[in-house]
Amino acid sequence: MAERCGWAGNDPVYQAYHDTEWGVPEYDSRGLWEKLILDGFQAGLSWITILRKRENFRNAFQGFDPDVIAGWGTAEVQRLLADPGIIRHRGKVEATIANARVWQAIEAEQGFDRYLWDHVGGRPIQNRWESLAEVPAETEISRAISKDLKKRGFKFCGPVIVYAFMQAVGMVNDHLVTCPCHEPVRRMG
Repeated sequence: MAERCGWAGNDPVYQAYHDTEWGVPEYDSRGLWEKLILDGFQAGLSWITILRKRENFRNAFQGFDPDVIAGWGTAEVQRLLADPGIIRHRGKVEATIANARVWQAIEAEQGFDRYLWDHVGGRPIQNRWESLAEVPAETEISRAISKDLKKRGFKFCGPVIVYAFMQAVGMVNDHLVTCPCHEPVRRMG
């Protein structure tokens, strides 16, 4: 009998995320940006913490509209640091504002979606891992994306964060071959 990827555990929130979102290809520029920002907030924490606060993040960051966030300053930083519904980390909050400006530049240049997906040839990489031990924490591609994003001024986007993001948005299919989601996600690619 097929079993979902072991990292999803027994938590219903985690299982629903695994079964319906994780690995599903995302092609919307704003959707990609939101997920990359949330992965940055996750640094040093568990992903379940972010999932449980995701709606609070969306409200606090006005639907993750980078065009709105790019114009924020000190008052918005203070408001966010006082919001108990999100992760109140000054560096991550300030990075989100700076990252919105980087998103705008990339979006105007070629589209944030195209920028990211071009790194994998426009199609998800189809891995065939049999155990979680085989799944890498980072890859050459995640290192290249991380390096380029940092060069452009993006923060909280190290190669491990970028690889977790790539998994989440379906740039790579890292569902184990024994997982019932592997094949449906493969067909989406």
